[in-house]
Amino acid sequence: MNANETLTVGQGQSCRIIVVSSDGPETLAGPGGEWRIVFCRDFSMHLVLERDASAEILALMFPGADSSMDFNVELDGPGADCRLSGIYLCPGSEKARVNVLMSHKSGHCSSGQKFKGIVSGTARAAFTGKIVVARDAQKTESFQENHSLLLSDRAKVDTMPQLEIYADDVKCSHGATVGKLNAEEQFYMRSRGIPEKDAMVLQMLSFLSSVLEILPEGELRERIAMQIEDTVRKAF
Repeated sequence: MNANETLTVGQGQSCRIIVVSSDGPETLAGPGGEWRIVFCRDFSMHLVLERDASAEILALMFPGADSSMDFNVELDGPGADCRLSGIYLCPGSEKARVNVLMSHKSGHCSSGQKFKGIVSGTARAAFTGKIVVARDAQKTESFQENHSLLLSDRAKVDTMPQLEIYADDVKCSHGATVGKLNAEEQFYMRSRGIPEKDAMVLQMLSFLSSVLEILPEGELRERIAMQIEDTVRKAF
């Protein structure tokens, strides 16, 4: 299923959205409270945030199908804030693509992006993220992170973080890494009686855990964390 959304969040308003790849677990279809949950394999959103508006978005890409997510966000009024996080789990031959354009058009706005993924088998994952700060968007604060674990020599991750800044009074950063599980950490856990498989699972869950900090403590966060743990244990 495909979905294209255009959403404007008015002055002082907020939105909270979780986007789950359409072949994602049915256990996530429960109540979301203040969070709207969307199931969609290919998702595209154009989001406009007006003065003092805020948005929190969590993207979850589970195994089983190719998927793509595109986010075009415009911070169009002072005080606007956007937090965008995501996890992609690709253990087989899946193709996962994330594309983010974060446009700061007004001053005194903030945004943050944090995407993490685990890729194995012959899977392919691609992240393209761009922060654009307009000339008049002074006092902007914006950061972007993309980190991936690569568990197979045949898997591939492409990451392209970008900054395009025209203002001179800003705090902006981006970073990207692609690495493997830490062998020293595994040795430490195994030396204390933890089986190799369990040690690897603990490493992967620790790696992903910070992404879920976008969610408040509670039943929804626990439900998603349990589903991610179950997927990691079975798929990798």
